[in-house]
Amino acid sequence: MFNHFSPIKLGRLLKLNLVCLILLFSAPNQADDNKQASVVLDNLHHFAANADWDNYFSLYSDDAIFIGTDASEYWNMTQFSQYARPTKGWNYTLIERKMVRHGDAIVFDELLDSKSYGVSRGTGTLLLTANGWKIAQYHLSFPIPNKIAKKITNQIKASTAD
Repeated sequence: MFNHFSPIKLGRLLKLNLVCLILLFSAPNQADDNKQASVVLDNLHHFAANADWDNYFSLYSDDAIFIGTDASEYWNMTQFSQYARPTKGWNYTLIERKMVRHGDAIVFDELLDSKSYGVSRGTGTLLLTANGWKIAQYHLSFPIPNKIAKKITNQIKASTAD
């Protein structure tokens, strides 16, 4: 069967196959990481809906940033905690989520629905830490349909001109 391979070529082929198998089984499992990261984000929304602030903030890295819908809302975790803890929470239901891994980071984009605002978008970055995936940045925004974008941005311009 292998009579057309010299012993040297056969040895190299076997070593190459062994290296490929080692790399295959030692490489990070993208699907498992995405599942673990999804659990973090699912828990984020669950804890926010229940105003379970200790568990909610445990999902963020210590130096995380939350960017809210208002241009002034760029908060570190101390500032964001001061904003969130007095509230009764907020409820966003996942519509769809996309994630892409880059080394020890996952960037994500999720469409959300809320009774208060309708469709919203959450984007951000999760970092792999010794304690699992932690949110390093979360940005909540309102996606504006192109057909009404000028009207909305003109309203924003008018409100900031005052």
